[in-house]
Amino acid sequence: MPPQPGLAAEIVAAVTESDTAVALGSGDVPVLGTPRVVGLCEEATVKALETALDPGTTSVGMRIQLDHVAPTAVGHKVRAEATLERVEGRRLTFSVSVRDERGLVAVGKVTRVLVDIE
Repeated sequence: MPPQPGLAAEIVAAVTESDTAVALGSGDVPVLGTPRVVGLCEEATVKALETALDPGTTSVGMRIQLDHVAPTAVGHKVRAEATLERVEGRRLTFSVSVRDERGLVAVGKVTRVLVDIE
């Protein structure tokens, strides 16, 4: 049986120097880099599915739509949340958001596709 809408998970992480745009090669500012934001969102979607998939099945990323709207400095914590909104055959669409103690950092959608591990 495919995963059902409503599955959710969150990931909490402290922003380190290795998470910055400078370290990731995505900019010149030493704040949380967009590639790391994307990674946190994907990690939350994978966590939401970890007990919902049949043996031999996994999911792979297909589409990411993300607005990175606020910076987060090194040393601050962020929380990435993912909620499964829609299941269309093998395609799973999640709403995702990242927040820090000041509020919204990023918001968007992540689409994953169910595949056979083999």
